Amino acid sequence: MAYAVLAELPPQYGLYTSFMGVLIYWFFATSKDITIGPVAVMSTLVGKIVKHAAQTNPEVEGPVIATALSIICGAIIVFIGLIRAGWIVDLIPLVSISAFMTGSAINIAVGQVPTMMGYSKKFDTRAETFRVIINSFKHLPDTTLDAAMGLTALFLLYAIRGGCSFAAKKWPQRQKTFFFIATLRTAFVILLYTMISWLVNRHHRKNPLFKILKTVPRGFTAAAVPTVNTKIIKIFAGELPSAVIVLLIEHIAISKSFGRINNYIINPSQEMVAIGVTNLLGPFLGAYPATGSFSRTAIKSKAGVRTPFAGVITAVVVLLAIYALPAVFFYIPSASLSAVIIHAVGDLITPPNTVYQFWRVSPLEVPIFFAGVFVTIFSSIENGIYTTICVSLALLLYRVLKAKGRFLGKVKVHSLVGESIVGNESKPFLPNNGTFTTSGGTHEDSSTRNIFLPLDHGDGSNPDIEVQVPYPGVFIYRFSEGFNYPNANHYLDQLTNHVFATTRRTNLDHYPRPGDRPWYVSYVLKILRNIH
Repeated sequence: MAYAVLAELPPQYGLYTSFMGVLIYWFFATSKDITIGPVAVMSTLVGKIVKHAAQTNPEVEGPVIATALSIICGAIIVFIGLIRAGWIVDLIPLVSISAFMTGSAINIAVGQVPTMMGYSKKFDTRAETFRVIINSFKHLPDTTLDAAMGLTALFLLYAIRGGCSFAAKKWPQRQKTFFFIATLRTAFVILLYTMISWLVNRHHRKNPLFKILKTVPRGFTAAAVPTVNTKIIKIFAGELPSAVIVLLIEHIAISKSFGRINNYIINPSQEMVAIGVTNLLGPFLGAYPATGSFSRTAIKSKAGVRTPFAGVITAVVVLLAIYALPAVFFYIPSASLSAVIIHAVGDLITPPNTVYQFWRVSPLEVPIFFAGVFVTIFSSIENGIYTTICVSLALLLYRVLKAKGRFLGKVKVHSLVGESIVGNESKPFLPNNGTFTTSGGTHEDSSTRNIFLPLDHGDGSNPDIEVQVPYPGVFIYRFSEGFNYPNANHYLDQLTNHVFATTRRTNLDHYPRPGDRPWYVSYVLKILRNIH
């Protein structure tokens, strides 16, 4: 429901999206852990589209736009999956994903601060992140009672998580128990503050002391055939590529991550079919675009689910909430929901040690990370996505075009037993030991092998290892990338320059005719005569 509010939709649309996501996905899935539903980044994009449409096309309602966007995105993703183009997500590097997730998390958290403090009506919270930060400080004197419900809820969420993390380290045998206590912190905080809100506002239903969620309809009141036409598609056509990218990146990244954790392999193309069908059918019950949720997936994984059918159990729980709990939702404080969103997106921010690892692996990718974050903060989430992807693809193309091979030399590798070299005459030889064996030959042949390393140790090999240079005039060259037309000239230039730098002509002083001399020789000789 909090994410639905973030998407500028009535809160019940978050429940519809959660129900349809888990109900449909399991039938097509290759991941047992993934939970499909509303997520923060996608909800923010939907909210921006809906709010912009309210200004340009006020006659079109927000839910109509959101459901149409879901259908179009779903159709595109299903097509990509059916043609088995799941490899396309591999073109988007981890640095780009981390950058746009970090920038999006900051954007979302900053946008929720005014609601948590009670002055969200004073300015546009969907503006650029830096403007929202400035306006938030300007309007601090306008803080209302909502801040008490929001700030304390945010503090309590972090306190529970921190306490459970500390307890899990102190009593590792109960680690799983503390994990589930920590995962229930959001439900506990919402229930606690809903009870407080009920005690405070039960006699002020029409004029509550702070902003509350109010009426949430029971059942699937938005069930209908979605409206999709050219007028509606034109409203969100500009944001359609970024919406598809967000749906794909979040889902595939999460499913691959939990596949590695739980020792199974997903099929990216089939996952695209699953998420596409989910977004195609979901709007018929009122769902807006949904993708894999990291926090809900982590809970299912820790719970020990064995098959995707666990999604049906989740759907039953959501169905009970849709029909049995709407009366309870009336008193949920909006500030507390904002605190929940801020707390949830905080985990999407890339920690400094991960950025440092990016630097160690590939220093050129760190500027891409910060460029994506800064563009998101000073422009928009969509521009941040496009920036990181375009710059990453440009870097990939540059590396292919300017690929540099290595000139290699020979290194003899010996097999060891303890601290003894196998085959050394001064030490006893153990014929049954050693890494490599041959069918015949000397002890040295059976216990040594030749490998080839770069002469300049440019691959990170131990610089103390002595590399044997090949015979004069012989060069051993290893391509770092494929040898193809974009980089062929660069490879040949490198080879030619190295050969010219390390060899010389054998007939420099003798030319049968003066015209056989290279043009620059005559020029140099003329200069030398003038000097003398």
